[in-house]
Amino acid sequence: MRKKIYIVFSVTAILSLLSSCEKIIDLKLSDSSSQIVIQGNIYDLTGPYKINISKTVNFRELNVYPPVSGAIVEISDDKGNSEVLAESDSGTYITSTLRGTPGNTYTLKVTAGGKTYTACSTMPSPVKIDNIYFDKSKFDKDILTIVSFRDTPGIENYYRLIQFVNNELLERFIVFSDKSIEGKQASYSIIPSEDDSKLKPGDKISVVLECIDENVYEYFRTAGNWNGQSASPANPISNISNGVLGYFNACSVRKMSAVVPPIDHD
Repeated sequence: MRKKIYIVFSVTAILSLLSSCEKIIDLKLSDSSSQIVIQGNIYDLTGPYKINISKTVNFRELNVYPPVSGAIVEISDDKGNSEVLAESDSGTYITSTLRGTPGNTYTLKVTAGGKTYTACSTMPSPVKIDNIYFDKSKFDKDILTIVSFRDTPGIENYYRLIQFVNNELLERFIVFSDKSIEGKQASYSIIPSEDDSKLKPGDKISVVLECIDENVYEYFRTAGNWNGQSASPANPISNISNGVLGYFNACSVRKMSAVVPPIDHD
């Protein structure tokens, strides 16, 4: 039997949670040449926002990403605002005044190693989470997180669902479009991967619903972690120019948190 629970809704804490628990996506490279990797997000929350720049080393060392220091990183929007980011740590560049606003289009420009890379991302309007609750899996009795929200009608929406357990980001995320849920109430189950910790009563859960643009959706769809499955043996489809790996994501976010209650597994 499903057990619904009371939810704590917080917007101001989202950016802190996302920034402190960000993970670099392990890219499934299709060749062994060294390449620049750029990954960054802008949210509809007060910054600072981060752009991480690193470099691949060898096809056989997929988890080695040396930081790229000394790059020139600039973000501008279609309202005339622009900012050159400061390098806080080696390979990490942060904003100081820029503010993410739904409807604005943001352009990233990175100059590193004698080359210039650009990307554009338009921030969609946010969609709020109506409820989250927990249920047991019919197959292995694991506890699942189920997220409910209503898709905004008349707009082509793209979503990414991510989950934190006790403030740690799960490996598995879900990306999807609204083609099958246009304007409807929808529910999605977040199923932990084999590498994720199993949920248990007392765990604190935070679910973040990102509204992303189509190009960012294509990146995550092909990044090898769509519904926990490898979507493509080749490189993900980046929205950044000049053959770079990674993504630039201007997204709106909404979050709900809850504590996993006792669930009858009979």
